[in-house]
Amino acid sequence: MYISGFRYRGLTMAVPANVLALGMVSLVTDISSEMVTAVLPYYAVLVLGLSPLAYGLLDGLYFGVTAVVRLAAGHAADRWQRRKLVAGLGYALSAVCKLGLMAAGGSVGLLGAVVAADRTGKGLRTAPRDALISLSASPETQGQSFGVHRAMDTVGAFLGPLAAFAVLGATGAYDVVFVVSFAIAVLGVVLLVLYVREQPPVVVPGPAVRPRVTLALLREPRFRGICLLAAGLGLVTVSDPFVYLLLQKGTGIAPEHFPLLPLGTAAVYLLLAVPVGRLADRWGRVPVFMLGHVALVCVYALLGGGAPYWLVLGVFGFFYAATDGVLMAAAGPLLPAHLRTSGLALLQTGQAVARMLCSIMYGAAWTFFGPVPGLVVMGAGIVACLAFWKVVR
Repeated sequence: MYISGFRYRGLTMAVPANVLALGMVSLVTDISSEMVTAVLPYYAVLVLGLSPLAYGLLDGLYFGVTAVVRLAAGHAADRWQRRKLVAGLGYALSAVCKLGLMAAGGSVGLLGAVVAADRTGKGLRTAPRDALISLSASPETQGQSFGVHRAMDTVGAFLGPLAAFAVLGATGAYDVVFVVSFAIAVLGVVLLVLYVREQPPVVVPGPAVRPRVTLALLREPRFRGICLLAAGLGLVTVSDPFVYLLLQKGTGIAPEHFPLLPLGTAAVYLLLAVPVGRLADRWGRVPVFMLGHVALVCVYALLGGGAPYWLVLGVFGFFYAATDGVLMAAAGPLLPAHLRTSGLALLQTGQAVARMLCSIMYGAAWTFFGPVPGLVVMGAGIVACLAFWKVVR
């Protein structure tokens, strides 16, 4: 089923109803998630007193836990042909973890355990959700459909920090932020149950869905190449909290305004997600993905050079518009429908493991050498990955 008449800058687009429903679930869930994400770096580093290295380990845990869970979730969703069910379990687990953050109090160990559980929920839901989007859209409109979904998701990312800022301004209590975040996350689960439709089961002759069948997807040269490119670039992609901590450190932004920093990134991402997705459909999804990482090198240079915060956030927003949904749109059509979730989970797992290692390495570099030398190394790594890809292609 398609909903016609969705317009963007005068262009009419047909968007599958399931994509819009998943976009609404992500919008609401991202309000909840970004309420926590917006305050967690400041809370951990400046309230609990974690060093950059300790926060790097915590942030690495954020990515690392999802790496293990994504493969299991993708395998289960394809084997049972129940992508909506697996995604729903992930959304529900993340919702419960918002209350766990309140229970953790000032305990770093408990905070790490709750973050791990929350990331388990994200690992469960991401690949099945992206598989539902990919299977709901035609091969020619993958970039557009992911762009629409990511744009709706980014509305939530835009509203989440505003909600956290408002709650903190009214109460001054982090616990209240976590409770409100929980209530909004529950609404996201309800929307998923009511409005998202499972795709019809895909039955094909041959071996059942097993881990070795999933790993065999890497024999396809184009899919293997995308996996290697994403993992290599993930290894030199500094995570968002470090970017915002560097901005706060370099510009002297007041602590109470820290939750608002992601808004600049989200605003640009929201404006560009759909047109960049359409550009990727026409120009090529992998070239656009690579262009996004050129923008990330610019972000590193701007951070190291003390550029104004609005410029850094604007370029950072373009990076996400050109990489997040575009990567899934590039990989999805290369995978058979009955293994779509497992294949996307395999891709996301490699990227998550790489980003986990990057968080730990950058946290250590900041602690021992300062923030700028680490940015130089990461920027050089991106350039090397892009150059290597051009050579081997």
